[in-house]
Amino acid sequence: MAEERHIFSVFVENRFGVLARVSGLFSGRGYNIDSLNVGETDDPQISHMTIVTHGDAQIIEQIYKHLNKLIDVIKVTDLTTENHVERELVLIKVHAEPQKRGEILQIVEIFRGRTVDVNPTTLTIEVTGDEGKLRAAIDMLRPYGIRDLVRTGKIATMRGGVR
Repeated sequence: MAEERHIFSVFVENRFGVLARVSGLFSGRGYNIDSLNVGETDDPQISHMTIVTHGDAQIIEQIYKHLNKLIDVIKVTDLTTENHVERELVLIKVHAEPQKRGEILQIVEIFRGRTVDVNPTTLTIEVTGDEGKLRAAIDMLRPYGIRDLVRTGKIATMRGGVR
């Protein structure tokens, strides 16, 4: 069976130890987390986790079932087959010689990014979007010399009025 990437939206009780229990579920069974993002929702009692993982259909089904069994889990949705919105953020620190800054800033504009830090030798760029957009921005900035690159994990939610 072919391995597929899946995005799980998991609403959990906002309590001490929940993240450890969720990540322990994965490590204890030998499943990999490709990306994990956690944040409080509009209700301070509830956090939203976006978990990106991969596996064949049987593994994905097991992950779904095990997540639902955790006591602190309120709701699990596999967004992969649902109509959803997903985004990531990347901060890219680029070597920026004065004569190249104009070119770099044009690239930033093309990707609707923002310059968030400037110093005499570097620019730090923020770009948000889907995985493809971030990869393209990174590829375009790589020839200038990437000094540092950090990115969030994926965040995702259902489209429309569904939670």
